[in-house]
Amino acid sequence: MTTPQWLIWARDLQALAQSGLTYAESPFDRERYESIRQIAADMMATGSDADMTRVLDLFSTQDGYATPKLVVRAAVFDAQGRMLMVREVLDHDRWTLPGGWADVNLTPVENTVKEVREESGFSVRVTKLAAVWDRDRQGHPPGPFSCCTLYFICELTGGSAETSIETSEIGWFAADQLPTELSLGRVLPGQLTRMFEHAANPDLPTDFD
Repeated sequence: MTTPQWLIWARDLQALAQSGLTYAESPFDRERYESIRQIAADMMATGSDADMTRVLDLFSTQDGYATPKLVVRAAVFDAQGRMLMVREVLDHDRWTLPGGWADVNLTPVENTVKEVREESGFSVRVTKLAAVWDRDRQGHPPGPFSCCTLYFICELTGGSAETSIETSEIGWFAADQLPTELSLGRVLPGQLTRMFEHAANPDLPTDFD
């Protein structure tokens, strides 16, 4: 899926406005950056049919120097070589790997372990960074912000299946029995296949871009 050009422009303008408002000292410069943020919100609302006020409110919550958002995903494997997946409530109960936005004050590995525990009830040990992928370059449906996802291979160490407010079902899947109802904003079929390849061959280099 190709990221539309209007979305790329809107993201660029939003990032320019966010960083500018962080460092601008002149009230005239701040006014100019606020105007740029308004243009970015207008572009995104027009291109996506979203409510402009909601888009502007979303942009207004962003401060500091603009950088890509960071997501972690866990490819957890059991003794039978099956991969753990969960149904994501926020995406109509479609299947995905456990994970989500990385929290501050936690390392990527700590975030991954936490997300697995919270979304599935299982305890894991991270064994490998399998991939660092840009969401747009991978072909996910476009979102309002630039995003980078870290995919970790994990081994099961304990716990038991337990859903949460974020997940409605938990399952284990072999490589030839993966679900078709995927949360494509979070995982793609080729990415799941690649995680099986990394689990089978730990010496594979980390994928990136």
